[in-house]
Amino acid sequence: MVVTFDKVDTRPAHIEAILSGLDRYNPETTTIFQDYVVQQCEDRSFDCYANLALLKLYQFNPHLLQPETVTNVLVKALTVFPSPAFSLCLALLPAYTQPFPKNEAEAQAAQTSDFVESVQKLARLSSLLESAQYTQFWSTLNSDDLYADLVADVAGFEELVRIRIAVEVGKAFREINAEVLEQWLDVRNREALEKFVTEVCTWEVEKSGSSTVIKVPTNKENEARSEVKSERVGVDMFGRVIRRGFEQAA
Repeated sequence: MVVTFDKVDTRPAHIEAILSGLDRYNPETTTIFQDYVVQQCEDRSFDCYANLALLKLYQFNPHLLQPETVTNVLVKALTVFPSPAFSLCLALLPAYTQPFPKNEAEAQAAQTSDFVESVQKLARLSSLLESAQYTQFWSTLNSDDLYADLVADVAGFEELVRIRIAVEVGKAFREINAEVLEQWLDVRNREALEKFVTEVCTWEVEKSGSSTVIKVPTNKENEARSEVKSERVGVDMFGRVIRRGFEQAA
């Protein structure tokens, strides 16, 4: 049996069998993949390859498309940023759902479809996460009840995104002010923030007077290292030039 390129430890055996064969193009497997998406939403797992296979089936069989399942796949993809999962999923959706319509007909279709509005709102969230506008991400997420409806089926959505943001922050900072981190993680309670950074992130909290600084341990991403580049030029590299210098003109 051929091994799929995107191995997931939590992937059930029957899903693995479908993805490893031609059945992944069989429309009859659509319901199986849809049930698997529900499972991912419940147990906080994520299987990008299986979800892409489902979206590909929708692409080949538009009449089978389930808007709620598609939005759940996109929401799950948000929880694994900055991986390209969201962009890969978005690329398999119908052209009229894309954030930037190519013509007036697509623009009009977008204005009259709740599904398209949902996709474009999720694309907005993805853009904010990818550009590290974390404060704006949370304010946008909390600004519309539609966002709450879109993420409702995904268990622990906010916690999963919060962890991903913390991972990215840990790659860029050695220390950060607690007030700033509260906004980036949307944790408005100082006690809750300190519990999160110490228990989940294993970072340190340093208090000095009225200010609190979060210390991030050194890792290969945030470590400041000097780099010295040198070029070694051997005499033999100039041998031909030197010989020509002693040659007499013909």
